[in-house]
Amino acid sequence: MNAFDSKTDAEIDSMAAEERPRIVIADALRNNWFEIWYQPKIDLKRKCLAGAEALARLHHPQLGILPPGGFLPDVDEASIGELAQQALLATLCDWKMFDQAGFNLHLAINVPVGVLVRLPIAALVAEYRPRAEHWPGLIVEITEDQIARDITLANEIATQLRVAGISIAIDDFGAGYSSFSSLRNLPFAELKLDRSFVRDCAIDATNAAICQTAIDLAHRFGGAAVAEGIESQADLQALMVMGCDFGQGALIAPPMPKERFLELLRQRMNRPRAGAAPPEPADRVA
Repeated sequence: MNAFDSKTDAEIDSMAAEERPRIVIADALRNNWFEIWYQPKIDLKRKCLAGAEALARLHHPQLGILPPGGFLPDVDEASIGELAQQALLATLCDWKMFDQAGFNLHLAINVPVGVLVRLPIAALVAEYRPRAEHWPGLIVEITEDQIARDITLANEIATQLRVAGISIAIDDFGAGYSSFSSLRNLPFAELKLDRSFVRDCAIDATNAAICQTAIDLAHRFGGAAVAEGIESQADLQALMVMGCDFGQGALIAPPMPKERFLELLRQRMNRPRAGAAPPEPADRVA
C-alpha cells in the first residue's frame, strides 16, 4: 500500500468503531509512525496559493496511512502533549524547507485547548521559529466548541500566543453555537466555516445564509473567512461571490505528504496563470 491508498476522511467518518484499529499513541511516536501532511489553502480573491494546513497522519507499517479518525487512540495527556509538540516543531521546520524553495507560506496547525494550556507553546515557537524577517507567523486552529466552553481562557491563550507570532483561527465555525458577543472579545485572525455548511452552499439557501453570515462576521471583527471542505465548483463560485477570503478542500487539493506538496508547488509555479479565471484545482494525488 502506498501513501495514496488510504481512505478519504469521509470514508473514515463512516467507519464503525469496531472497524478501526486501536493504536497506542506512545508506541506510534516511539516508532516514528506520525507524519505531517499539508492541505493547500487558496486566496480566493487573488487566485493564488496563500498557505497550507498541517495535518497529522499515521503511517502504520501494516495498515498504511491513517488520518486521526481512522483509528481509536489509546492516549494519555502526556502522549497527546508529545504528539502536539512534535507536530508543532515539524511544521516550523517544514516552513524553512518551503521558504528555501521560494515559497513563503502561512502555515496552520490544529492544537486542542487542553494542549495549549499544558504546553508552553509560545515559548516553543519563540525558540524554534524561523529567524527570517519575512516569516508570516503561525496559525493555531482551535475548534469553536472548545472556545465556547471557556471564552475567557481562550482569550488569555490568544493574547499569550500573539506575542510569539501565533494567531488564532476558530475552526469548524457554525457547529459550536458560540455567541457572537463572546467572539467580539477574542482576537482571532480567521473564522473557518464548518464543512457541513460549505457543502451545497450554492444550492441550499440555509447553508448559503449561514456561510454569508459567517463571512460578514469575520470581516466585521477584522478577520478573514476560510471555507473548508470545498468539493464542488459551484460551491467554490458561490463562496467567491459571497466574499470568502480563503478556501481549501478536495476540489482544490487533498492533504498530501510534504514532499508531494513541495513538488506540486514547483510544478504550478511554472504554469501560466489565467488572469480572471477562478483558482484551478490542484493536481489530484489521491
